Amino acid sequence: MKNNDSLPITKEILMNINGKNIYGNLKIPEKAQGLVIFAHGSGSGRFSPRNMHVAGILNKNGLGTLLFDLLTAEEEKIDNYSGEYRFNIELLGERLIGVTDWLIKEPPINGLKFGYFGASTGAAAALTAAAERPNVIYAVVSRGGRPDLAMKSLHRVKAPTLLIVGGEDFEVIELNRTAYENIPAKKKLEIIPGATHLFEEPGALEEVARLSAGWFAKYL
Repeated sequence: MKNNDSLPITKEILMNINGKNIYGNLKIPEKAQGLVIFAHGSGSGRFSPRNMHVAGILNKNGLGTLLFDLLTAEEEKIDNYSGEYRFNIELLGERLIGVTDWLIKEPPINGLKFGYFGASTGAAAALTAAAERPNVIYAVVSRGGRPDLAMKSLHRVKAPTLLIVGGEDFEVIELNRTAYENIPAKKKLEIIPGATHLFEEPGALEEVARLSAGWFAKYL
């Protein structure tokens, strides 16, 4: 894989997942160590500034990234006024599994080890999907996530899991601690002092990216 002439890759891709057209932005640097698939949080998408920032740092650390829209354009419109999709973890998890299965069949991507980076409700989707694909997903990182929403799947997660929470995000800290106790895999809970839910404080998102890059480099 490291010597594959088709790398590096930077392009928009269209995936047909169970009859739905799903768009993503794929970037794989030369000599990539692995591919991190992003699962965004409620009301967000592949152009999330925070996820794009983290993805850029992962790219600089030799990791490929895929940011994609968990929802179709039609579903996004419905969700914007009803919110009916953003907490449908079963649907989001199935969509993420579909994307993962699609990527497995694509050379040269299929030569890489895969990991998930989930934010907010996307973290629950990532853990749900990781439980269903234990031989495919080698690491999971949650940023300000809601892993508690994947409680029924947590006991089957085998991928090493890093939970990152802001020190000022008090309710989510407790939800993460509860979920943490139910994950049997290698795991770590990192609390970033002074950071709130969106990690908008100076240096907070950089710390998220640093911790994530280290986790993925270790397990991918």
